[in-house]
Amino acid sequence: MVMKAKRFCYLHWISLSAILLLAHFVYSKNHGNAANDLLDIINANRTAQKLPKLNLSPGLGCIALQYAEQCNGNCSRNNTIHCQPPEDDFTEVFAPNCGVELPTFGTISGYMLGCRQKYLQPPEAFSHVLIQDQKTLSLLRNGTLTEVGVGIIGGHKHKGPYIWCVVFSNSQRNTTFVLEDLGKGIEQKRGCYSGSSKPCSTGHKISAVAANIWTFLLLIFSFQVCLNTLNL
Repeated sequence: MVMKAKRFCYLHWISLSAILLLAHFVYSKNHGNAANDLLDIINANRTAQKLPKLNLSPGLGCIALQYAEQCNGNCSRNNTIHCQPPEDDFTEVFAPNCGVELPTFGTISGYMLGCRQKYLQPPEAFSHVLIQDQKTLSLLRNGTLTEVGVGIIGGHKHKGPYIWCVVFSNSQRNTTFVLEDLGKGIEQKRGCYSGSSKPCSTGHKISAVAANIWTFLLLIFSFQVCLNTLNL
């Protein structure tokens, strides 16, 4: 009887371990880059309105990150941001910093910009930060748009404020905002942008570490409970 109980305990723990580790794997796979997740939400909102998906442009995503980085420090305590870089900065600063081939620089059709003192997950950032009024909603659902890029950046040492920037274009798909070096461009040291496989350098990385710790602690706790039950 005791052997059967122990066997059940071990099987239960192994099953729970598999479920938790699988959930953590899916979390890591889907949320390693919050900018990619936000882009997926944008496209899901468009397809729900029977609009075509926007093309993922890494070059445009890096430009969005550059835009957000230049506006860093302009987020007020009540989470408002007023920042509009000169138009020339797109071609003279943002594009070169990203490694965008200048002959492929397309048209910037609009942008969304928002900030929060604390980090928000992509669904909350979309609904509470980026979609602020009817104007931004109309931009999101503009039928002439073809490409989109998302950039996210936080403060130093994993602290806020955090800035989200979305840049849209109506240029020809797959031929504009091309990154040099076979699409690699210039590596960005802070933040993250859509189309990149690298995770965000702030905010989300903390969430990933916390998820690792909680998964490990829950596995140990469940195993200890199982053993204590056998000793009763």
